[in-house]
Amino acid sequence: MIPISITIILILVILVGLVFALTNGLHDASSVVATFINSGAASPKQAIAVASFFGLLGAVFGGNLVANTISELIDLPTNTSLLAILFAAICGATLWNLITWKLGLPSSSTHALIGGIVGAVIVSSGYQHVLWGWNELIGPNHQITGIVKVVIALLLSPFIGFAIAFIIEKVAKLLFRNSKFSINLGLNKTQWFMVAGLSYSHGSNDTQKIIGIFTLALAAWSGVAIQTAPLWVRVCGGLVMFVGTMLGGWSIMKTLGRGIFDIKPIHSLNSQLASLTSIFGATLVGAPVSTTHVVVGSIMGVGAADEYRMVHWGIVKEIIIAWCITIPISAIVSGVIYSIFTFMFNVSS
Repeated sequence: MIPISITIILILVILVGLVFALTNGLHDASSVVATFINSGAASPKQAIAVASFFGLLGAVFGGNLVANTISELIDLPTNTSLLAILFAAICGATLWNLITWKLGLPSSSTHALIGGIVGAVIVSSGYQHVLWGWNELIGPNHQITGIVKVVIALLLSPFIGFAIAFIIEKVAKLLFRNSKFSINLGLNKTQWFMVAGLSYSHGSNDTQKIIGIFTLALAAWSGVAIQTAPLWVRVCGGLVMFVGTMLGGWSIMKTLGRGIFDIKPIHSLNSQLASLTSIFGATLVGAPVSTTHVVVGSIMGVGAADEYRMVHWGIVKEIIIAWCITIPISAIVSGVIYSIFTFMFNVSS
C-alpha cells in the first residue's frame, strides 16, 4: 500500500469538492436562468451575471441550516478516517453529475451527493452508521431528521413547486386575460427581480451542501469541531458553482427552457415565483432540496395550467427516470471508489 498523508487527502477532498460545485453549476445553476433566457427576458451573459452575483451572496450570507443537515447524515467519529469516506462520496457524486451533464439530463446534484455519502459510509463502516431517521420518526417525538428528512424534502419539493406554479398560472390567466402583448415588456423586467431572488435562494441552499462536506473534512483533518464554515469556504463554493453555468450548462438550459414546454414571459415569471417560494421555504427549515427538481416541477405546473397537451411529457419521463436512479448509482460508484482508494493507499498523519 502507498502511504498518503491526511493533508493530501484533505486537499483532494477540497479539489474534488470544488469540481462537484462546478458540476452543480452545470446542473442546478443552469436551471435558475433557463426560463429567464429562453423567454427572451435576458441574454445569456446578463442572466449569468445576475445568477452569479446573487448566488454568491446566498452562499455567503444564507446561513448554516442546510449545511448542518448534510453534516448530520452520518454517525461516525470526526477523525482522519472520515476523510477517505468524504473523498469517495464526492467522487461518486461528481462522476454522475458529469455523465448526466454530458447527456443533457437535468438530474439532481443533491441526489448524487446524498447517494455518494450513503454508499461510502455503508462500504466503510456499515449501514448502521448512516443516520436514516426511522427511529426518530416513529419515536414519541416523531422527529424528522437524517435521510428521512432529506428524502421527504427531495420528494415533496417538485410537487410543491408544481402546485404553486399551477395555481399562480391559473390566477395570472384570469387577471391578464384581456391584456395586450405589450405587457410582456413589464413581465420581462419583473423577471430580473425574480431571478435575483431565486439565485440567492439557490446559493443559500445548494452551495451549503458542499460547504457542509468541507466543514466535516476540516474538522476531521484538524481534530477540532467546527460549528460554522469559514468565509473562504463559502466564497469558493459560490464562485466555483456559478463558473459551471458559464462552462456548459446550455444543453440543460435548452431542455428546461424549451424541451418541457414552450416558455413565454408569463410562464417564466410564474415558474420563477413558484420555485423561489419553494426553495426559500426549504432553506428556512434546513431542508436540502434540488433546485433542478423544483424548477422542473414549476415549469410542468405552469404548462399543465396553461395547456396540458402542450407539455412534452416524454421528456418529463426521461427526467424522472434520471432522478430515480441517481441515488443508487452514486452510492454504488462511491462505494467502489472507497474500496479502491483504501486498497491502494495507507493513510498516515
